[in-house]
Amino acid sequence: MKKLIYCLGVVILAMGCSQVKHQDLYSKVIDAADNQYKKVLALNSDVTKVPRTLYDDGKLKTVNIYNWTSGFFAGNLWYMYDLTKKEEWKNEAIRWTEALDTIQYWSGNHDVGFMIYCSYGNALRLTQDKKYEQVVINTAESLSKRYSDTVKCIKSWNYRKAWDGKTEWFYPVIIDNMMNLELLYEASKLSGNNKYRDIATQHAMTTMKNHYRDDYSCVHVVDYDKTTGEVLDKATCQGFTDESSWARGQSWGLYGYTLCYRETKNPEFLKFAENIANYIMTYPTIPEDKIPFWDYNVDQDGFTPEWKYDASKYAEPLRDVSAATIAASALLELSTYVEDGAKYYNYANDVLKNVASDEYMASKDENFYFLLKHSVGSIPHGGDVDKPVNYADYYYLEALCRKKMIDEGKKLF
Repeated sequence: MKKLIYCLGVVILAMGCSQVKHQDLYSKVIDAADNQYKKVLALNSDVTKVPRTLYDDGKLKTVNIYNWTSGFFAGNLWYMYDLTKKEEWKNEAIRWTEALDTIQYWSGNHDVGFMIYCSYGNALRLTQDKKYEQVVINTAESLSKRYSDTVKCIKSWNYRKAWDGKTEWFYPVIIDNMMNLELLYEASKLSGNNKYRDIATQHAMTTMKNHYRDDYSCVHVVDYDKTTGEVLDKATCQGFTDESSWARGQSWGLYGYTLCYRETKNPEFLKFAENIANYIMTYPTIPEDKIPFWDYNVDQDGFTPEWKYDASKYAEPLRDVSAATIAASALLELSTYVEDGAKYYNYANDVLKNVASDEYMASKDENFYFLLKHSVGSIPHGGDVDKPVNYADYYYLEALCRKKMIDEGKKLF
């Protein structure tokens, strides 16, 4: 406890901005989000059609509740309630959350952690309503069905082929899966069943062993032999090349290992999170404003993609704001666990301020429906390229809530 207080003290002393400036940031973001989300709610009241991004013509693009991004819009509404304490946001958040009820029994892929924890997890945190506890537990049970004690990982996707059209993946595990472990840890605390906790911890250990290179960059996809647990293939699906470092994947890993340390207090996870953070913060291709290119190695010599990539379409590689906001949220938490946490706080704080600029944040005059511009879903797939995405907004608002708590000297968890 003394170490935590010391770390928080170091962070607060290093802030370097007045409370007025902080308040300006909060007010600007809240006003912008209030403006955009009310436009969404006025346009679309159907909770089975979840706002995800925009079409090329600027119209709102929605997805059904079984899409991996279905929990983020409800989560955004919960964070608006968290930041403003206005009942109107709480009421809408409940409505969009409870529309996802059937996901708790679905085990179609690993993304149920995103779907339920970002929605029901925040509902439980902010309302303390016991009825949400069982939803989290049921979802953890559904997710645990995808775990293999032979592979010692949760299977992310079902069968699919790699970019070469020949390599088959029967047990693919992606770095994104680190984000679903939080739900498992929470379910163990709620249920008293350590099975979910044990699965989460073992998945993290296996991923640490097989997904990461010596420089703490990560592979996007690792495919396993389901009968022996042997690694069969290491590749990318959304990154530039198999050997490159996909920016959002780096952020998923940082966030995942930070939360694993929170839940286990295993120093190995803390050190690993710090090493990933160092990679993100010091990699030579990181732009001055700290908003990364969608892949750290895009257009670099020695990296040749297997998919059709036309570099001439871009004056410079596209940025991925979602990768920046995920990392910022993780860095803020990480800053509270180490004695030199100010460096993580300051980096995250710079990201939050830079993202709030006109370059990345929608203005009130724009009929934009989302808070942030310039994220990249998947360039290889041609999906959500240089668009707003609901998960970039989610992790930005989460980071803002975390920053506010740290600034006020409160414990995050």
